[in-house]
Amino acid sequence: MDGERRGWYPCLLGGAVFAVCMAGTTLPTPLYGLYQEKFGFSELIVTVVYAVYAFGVIGVLLLAGNTSDAVGRRPVLLAGLVFAAASAVCFLAAEGLGWLYAGRLLSGLSAGLFTGAATVYVLELAPQGDASRATFVATAANMGGLGCGPLLAGVLAQYAAWPLYLPFAVHLALVAGSVAVLLWLPETVRERRPLSTVRPQRPGVPPRVRAVFGPAATASFVGFALFGVFTSVSPAFLAQSLDVHDHAVSGLVVALAFFASTAGQSAVGRVGTRRSLPLGCAGLLAGLALLAGALHWDLLPLVVLSALVGGGGQGLAFRGALSAVAAASPADRRASVVSTLFVVAYAGISVPVIGVGLLVSPIGLEGAGLVFIACMAALVSTAAVYLLRRPVRATT
Repeated sequence: MDGERRGWYPCLLGGAVFAVCMAGTTLPTPLYGLYQEKFGFSELIVTVVYAVYAFGVIGVLLLAGNTSDAVGRRPVLLAGLVFAAASAVCFLAAEGLGWLYAGRLLSGLSAGLFTGAATVYVLELAPQGDASRATFVATAANMGGLGCGPLLAGVLAQYAAWPLYLPFAVHLALVAGSVAVLLWLPETVRERRPLSTVRPQRPGVPPRVRAVFGPAATASFVGFALFGVFTSVSPAFLAQSLDVHDHAVSGLVVALAFFASTAGQSAVGRVGTRRSLPLGCAGLLAGLALLAGALHWDLLPLVVLSALVGGGGQGLAFRGALSAVAAASPADRRASVVSTLFVVAYAGISVPVIGVGLLVSPIGLEGAGLVFIACMAALVSTAAVYLLRRPVRATT
């Protein structure tokens, strides 16, 4: 047993580094209201500042998503931590809107480098023969880290001094510790090539995959869009409509969505791919309905339920989508197809969120949220109906 535990230490430490990086990407979530007060910008600007992150992620996925296969996992992850530290410095030094844009873009570059490389690294660090447990570590590190970011920032902002500075100072210290851990962990890529050999990945979907990719990508888009709205405008809704000005509560509500997603992803092994994708769509639809009720009746319990149900649906749908798309793709095109799925998913974080920001001024936050919910519900319902008529094939 002791040998088994020692064998898992590198995997768990790699997961901890992954979580620290991802926590930084959601750290500003409960602080946007404070930045609005300090710099005097609108709700639209909040959504644009948030969405800049997604553009950074998409850019890295397209241009450098396969870099770690050539130069090694550790150099890429170290570069991601450098971007994470630079993002924290931008927020610490922020004296205007430009600093927030820069911080979010750097955070997106960091997440883009980590999303693929850290997932594979955690799997490679695990003892052989237990891929299921290693996959859970990677999933929990990713979504759990995203959930810990707003929770940490909210608690510090509410109960400690310097709410716009202390969260980023703490994260900077965690990043420094992560660099030390990463330098101690082994490299898992044995045959490395020069950086000059790396070529940008071309996203694409072969004709034989399109029947699976369509509903999978639609569900992924809606799930990430729901997360985008939670992490960008839910603190404003809690403050303006529910009179909830506690930053810790705002951070906790957002964190619950990510923690529920972790639980949903971990359940895919038991539910199976064939059922997880349509069940995830149903969960997303229920989460959207609960969010609509929360907006209409101004009820905090419905916001919490929406985060839990929608987050669980997102976890089921997204891991099911990844499994289905990967299984349907030819081996020589698998990486590009999965990258395309991630691009669609991260587009869901940016485009609909900016749309909500544009609608806030003419029709208000509640009206903008209801329009968003109606559009996303139509998309996910279409995907669910298609999946019921043509279920994806089961995968092991």
